[in-house]
Amino acid sequence: MLLIDTAEELHKLPRTADGPRAVVMTMGALHEGHATLIRSARERAGATGQVVVTVFVNPLQFGAGEDLDRYPRTLDADLEIARAAGADAVFAPAVDEVYPGGDPQVRVSAGPMGERLEGATRPGHFDGMLTVVAKLLHLTRPDLALFGQKDAQQLALIRRMVTDLNFPVEVVGVPTVREEDGLALSSRNRYLSAQERRSALALSRALFAGQDRLAAQAALRARAEAAPTSDERAAALARIGEIRSAADAHAVSAAGTGLPDAVRSAARHVLEEAARHDPPLLLDYLALVDPRDFTDVRPDFTGQAVLAVAAKVGTTRLIDNIPLEFGAHT
Repeated sequence: MLLIDTAEELHKLPRTADGPRAVVMTMGALHEGHATLIRSARERAGATGQVVVTVFVNPLQFGAGEDLDRYPRTLDADLEIARAAGADAVFAPAVDEVYPGGDPQVRVSAGPMGERLEGATRPGHFDGMLTVVAKLLHLTRPDLALFGQKDAQQLALIRRMVTDLNFPVEVVGVPTVREEDGLALSSRNRYLSAQERRSALALSRALFAGQDRLAAQAALRARAEAAPTSDERAAALARIGEIRSAADAHAVSAAGTGLPDAVRSAARHVLEEAARHDPPLLLDYLALVDPRDFTDVRPDFTGQAVLAVAAKVGTTRLIDNIPLEFGAHT
């Protein structure tokens, strides 16, 4: 595996004749989530293709007061993980190699989608992210670029940029990797104390509570709607309420409302409890959005949505999300 630190060396990296070049962009501090991305790139590129991993802590996507200075830099360990996962080359440039003229005056704008959720909390973050992704796509010239679904808004914006600006690359999303307790893998997890980690687990619990509510609510609605008349439907709901009075009381009471509202309610309940933990989970946002533009879904929404959450525990800010499918109903 080659270690490359200049654009000139990268341009001289020969492409394989028979397979695609796949790139995995990281900010270092690699963990199993990154390794999964690299292994997925290796699989997509095949034995005759090429996998390039970039390691670059991009200052443009850190705002004032964020953790740029303390963001972990572990290049030696990163190289071992990349090598074991199947990378052919690692491009690890210095800041002045990526931005040779200093702070760039021309940047990519994330547009309205970049001002929502993460963008509202971290102004300018997505402009900085898209700017460096655009530069790295130009420098690495891949056929495929793989990104984790854990950063769902980032993935959506990269896909939109590639489409809007006609980048000749296929963007591939890779499912979130979680630890055994459900916490989504993140380079920032290492900042958490044992107590903070216990509080942080509420993020994934909230998402799965929303997922479970969707499944239960949809099942209840399907059973109730199977009755051909309104009177019989009411009776069906009553029978369901008797049978599942303990487990499904809330779901039955909300069976006539929009499923998105029920999903949000279930997730929010978990987060409200976590706000009373020691240390508390301080919620930034909980949102159920359309992945095409990250606007809130309506009560009658059908199709794929993303349930996303962001919160701070101690001094560490974490994000997580899961995809949900809302089926058509009558």
